[in-house]
Amino acid sequence: MSTAAAEPTSSRPQRALRHRRPIAVIGALLVAVALAACGGSSELRETSGTYDGSGGVGAPYLAVGPLVYQVQISRALNPYDVEDSAYLAGLSASQRELHPGEEFFAVFMQVYNETNKAHVAASDITVSDIEGHTYRPIEPDQTNLYAYRPGTVVPAKEQLPILSSAAASAPINGLMLLYKINLESLEYRPLTVKIVSPTNPSEVATAELDS
Repeated sequence: MSTAAAEPTSSRPQRALRHRRPIAVIGALLVAVALAACGGSSELRETSGTYDGSGGVGAPYLAVGPLVYQVQISRALNPYDVEDSAYLAGLSASQRELHPGEEFFAVFMQVYNETNKAHVAASDITVSDIEGHTYRPIEPDQTNLYAYRPGTVVPAKEQLPILSSAAASAPINGLMLLYKINLESLEYRPLTVKIVSPTNPSEVATAELDS
């Protein structure tokens, strides 16, 4: 049906970038240490799970091909909210238009490459409700510093968002996939995110979202 972001356009997100960089870097390093301690172990590599925490706490590490994906948070976005409007920067007029009964819904994701080779991040990441309504992300232009870019190459032993990026320094610490969903889908929860490997479509992982 419908399909997901944004450069800071207000002082609030910009202040967050200045003050939260140490927290973002430390948090990312702790995750990396946890992954390294387990040696990329099967305990952290799941193909299904349920998101049950804020800021990535309790969220499953979803293995899709050689990469590991983790949802940090998912929620509706309000175009009239100062902070949310920053996430919606870079949309065309048609992308920004909401039809009656629609709203913006964002899934913020981190991607880890624990291997010794660079790999391409997934392009096929959908959100669906229990009635089978499926949504594909809309992609804002390059002025949006928080957007997840399908097909981005993740360097060996690196992660998305890159630690030096604005997205890594922002409060959520994840790259955003932006969807337009029908409000009725919120009545048909849980919503589920589905990630398909870009090199092998038979490799799929899913997780129930908390929103």
